[in-house]
Amino acid sequence: MPAVMTIAGVDSGGGAGIAADLKTFAALGVHGTSVITSVTAQNTKGVLNSFNIPADFVREQFNAVTGDIRIDCAKTGMLSSPDIVHVVAMSIKEQKLPLVIDPVMTAEAGGALLEEGAVHVLIEELLPLAIVVTPNISEAQRLTGFKIKNIYEAKKAAMNIHEIGAQAVIVTGGHLQGTDVLYAEGEFTLIEGTLLKGGTHGSGCTHSAAITAELAKGTPLAEAARLAKKFVENAILKSMKIGKGAAPVNQLGHLLDKAEKYTVLKNVEDAAYLIENDRNFPELIAEVGCNIAMGLPNASLVSDVAAISGRIVKLKGVPHVVGCVSFGASSHIARIVLTAMHSDSSMRAAMNIRYSQAALEACEDFELNISSFLREDEPEGVSTMEWGVAEAIGTTGSVPDVIYDTGGMGKEAMIRLLGRDALEVAGLAVKIGAMMKRTR
Repeated sequence: MPAVMTIAGVDSGGGAGIAADLKTFAALGVHGTSVITSVTAQNTKGVLNSFNIPADFVREQFNAVTGDIRIDCAKTGMLSSPDIVHVVAMSIKEQKLPLVIDPVMTAEAGGALLEEGAVHVLIEELLPLAIVVTPNISEAQRLTGFKIKNIYEAKKAAMNIHEIGAQAVIVTGGHLQGTDVLYAEGEFTLIEGTLLKGGTHGSGCTHSAAITAELAKGTPLAEAARLAKKFVENAILKSMKIGKGAAPVNQLGHLLDKAEKYTVLKNVEDAAYLIENDRNFPELIAEVGCNIAMGLPNASLVSDVAAISGRIVKLKGVPHVVGCVSFGASSHIARIVLTAMHSDSSMRAAMNIRYSQAALEACEDFELNISSFLREDEPEGVSTMEWGVAEAIGTTGSVPDVIYDTGGMGKEAMIRLLGRDALEVAGLAVKIGAMMKRTR
């Protein structure tokens, strides 16, 4: 397992600094070690006070770790005093460690973390040792001395910081519509992202720690930067309000995202199995086949929705699932799910079944909320599913359990079942099939 080192301060609120770095290292599968430079009295509302560890003891911590453990990559965070910056630079240089610098200057929750006199030492002694430095806009402005209002100025700042001595620079884009600017080997790479709603306390520490972990694993810098960007976005999306101030990012977002994907895939697979083993379901299979899908929480793209890559068809009189369950497998059924979720985020699943009066009557017997749309009313240049589902939702004022249409020129009539998860929707389809058999 690769081993990495964070040289930074302690946030007593657990949101940033050493705590954020070690949580990130653990989530990304590397062993984290630490050299503590400062201890803060800090919570989500800001830094109340701080105490610098004596520079000699910072040196002792560093020597203790490197004298026993091979470090594949190190990163710095809060280096508050000139003496601490100097001893860290000297230590890194002696051990020739690959170094990622997060030039921490203020806390997200509020409060200065870098003495003015330390900035000059950081520029003169530490930056030339960095394989990459990751300033945000305000940090880049302080390092370069000029304002940054757009991507062009961020590129100019990155080049300036590179000329100071850093091999590569990533100006992070929280104030640039979410786009990071990477400058390395004379070329710019824009790493696009999204401005997300959620807590951002510790996001800078987490970003630089994720890059450190990826570099330690041998990931090329540009790819490490992209992976770190995605990691931080997940951490922001999964942030939780734990105090009265800025909410810390959640480094487990990376793992929760994988867990949610597994849960959705398993749910759709179980639903497909239920359908494939139901003897009444062949009566519900449309001429074009059926499909079933479920979206991730907060799904916004077709790639966030899992479905069967082929269809559910009738083969020798029994239902047969063609293909496997995967994300982005069906744009058609995914658009139904996404449109429903736009109105009610809990309605994350849908499937289509053959239209018949008997099926509609079974839905009525179950007292389901039913709505419909007319294909002849469909405007030009729109997606049928997005328009039709939105039209049906508008008619009822909420996401119905059932949406149907009676078809049109070259378009098969269809019933769509909607619900909270795929297994629930499949179970409803099985009940409808059983009801139809009883009433024949």
